Amino acid sequence: MCAQKEGNAPGLLWSVLTNKCPRCRKGHLFTYKNPYKWGKTVAMPENCPVCGQKYELETGFYFGTGYVSYGLTIMFTALTFVLWWLILGISLQDNSILWWLAANAAIIMAMQPILQRWSRSMWIAFFVRYDKGTLLKSN
Repeated sequence: MCAQKEGNAPGLLWSVLTNKCPRCRKGHLFTYKNPYKWGKTVAMPENCPVCGQKYELETGFYFGTGYVSYGLTIMFTALTFVLWWLILGISLQDNSILWWLAANAAIIMAMQPILQRWSRSMWIAFFVRYDKGTLLKSN
């Protein structure tokens, strides 16, 4: 008997945020769990270790992740601006906008490996659908 209840698919959002295979939502998308392993941030196996889903669907498949990464960065920037405004306040009379820009740039640079992985995870999730049959076959 499968540990999960029938009809209960692992959540799409959770599988994207935890970088799981979009088809089985169990296998890891990336070879290394640590996104800060420099030079190997986006190293991926050819296929999912659980269901065998091919990760690079065609040559240059992940070129489109630049658009997703850009969108994530813009959303994050808007979020930090609103939080800075609500918590610390923004005024034209002082340098608070410059301080926010500097803090936002530093945070975005530090989060870049995570954003790269999330954009790849979202991109492949657009094209590969969850298949509950793969869980039954792999168990």
